[in-house]
Amino acid sequence: MDPLRQSPSPCSSRPSSPKTPPCEMLGYVGIEAVLDQLKIKAMKMGFEFNIMVVGQSGLGKSTMLNTLFKSKVWKCTPPGLAMPTPQTLQLNSVTHVIEEKGVKLKLTVTDTPGFGDQINNDKCWNPILGYINEQYERYLQEEILITRQRHIPDTRVHCCVYFVPPTGHCLRPLDIEFLQRLCRTVNVVPVIARADSLTLEEREAFRRRIQHNLRTHCIEVYPQKCFDEDINDRILNSKIRDRIPFAVVGADQQHLVNGRCVLGRKTKWGIVEGQCRDSAENAGEGGLKIQAHPAASGTLNTHHRAQSGQAHNQEADRPGNQVPPCSEEDSVENMAHCEFPLLRDLLIRSHLQDLKDITHNVHYENYRVCRLNESHVLPHGPCWVNLAPTPPGPSVAPGPSKVCRQTREDSDDNEDDY
Repeated sequence: MDPLRQSPSPCSSRPSSPKTPPCEMLGYVGIEAVLDQLKIKAMKMGFEFNIMVVGQSGLGKSTMLNTLFKSKVWKCTPPGLAMPTPQTLQLNSVTHVIEEKGVKLKLTVTDTPGFGDQINNDKCWNPILGYINEQYERYLQEEILITRQRHIPDTRVHCCVYFVPPTGHCLRPLDIEFLQRLCRTVNVVPVIARADSLTLEEREAFRRRIQHNLRTHCIEVYPQKCFDEDINDRILNSKIRDRIPFAVVGADQQHLVNGRCVLGRKTKWGIVEGQCRDSAENAGEGGLKIQAHPAASGTLNTHHRAQSGQAHNQEADRPGNQVPPCSEEDSVENMAHCEFPLLRDLLIRSHLQDLKDITHNVHYENYRVCRLNESHVLPHGPCWVNLAPTPPGPSVAPGPSKVCRQTREDSDDNEDDY
């Protein structure tokens, strides 16, 4: 175990041993080929990722998911079509297989329509927490069988994206109450939804208030400080924590701007880009700047929606102009307009496997310990393993800080991890 890694508790799944000195090699052996073997095996099996989105209706959850995976993973409500408000909180899941350059990802998306939409939202989080624990229970029931499947289906929620309404004030009591419970059960990534409704100053002030609320109420969102494995993780995750909650703008409509195809939201102030080519050049070092594209028939209100700068001409929506499909070169998220690239990189490009590892080694482990401690009351199914009941005495359910996160070497020992 890396000595720089901080663990929430001194527990470990392996006995400590003195550091093994390196052995001098006299020639090439081919140990590095193990990486190729793992890659080939992973390519055959594919990957699984389960994500949940939570937030009020109308915050762009479906659009954000479609933009995130560049696919129609969730059906969006057509503009102008008002959907009836659900009387109770419902959970809907859909599964897709996405393939990119030979890599298959089995993606399961769970939406929570009706959350926070009622007049009385007392304990409206119970169905969500119950669903998350139900997936842990399914995995546990398969894991404790004598004859287990070679590959246990993993339906556990690896990440929950929580959409905060762009009120510009602070977290609501409903948000605080729910996040305190949710962060103990699953990895939570909060985002500011429809961030284009706030000015740059309002957005930054709103972010700082939310960060203050999270610290005040001891809400640990992902990535948690106690799980930084080394100095590199600590540096990277510190930058991410400083930008959380991400200010995102989802878009699934294509527009032409300066002859380039971009995904963005068209407003009377201009087009807020979700994707364009010049993301790297437009990203500022300290903060983010919005450079909106004004409509051809009007002017841009730079005071309300963007900082002043040279306006770009818009070529969208003119008669005879056909919007070509976005090419891979043009489909680069524009950091100058929103922080969607940071969310995408966190969930997919840099921390996807880490989200799954923490789910298995921390959140699921907490659930498993609690359930096995009370195993004398579990229903006896086929191939049941009798476990000794918990010795008399008060039993306390361990929280996220009570179970040590195992190293990746430990997770490799579990052949049924994925």
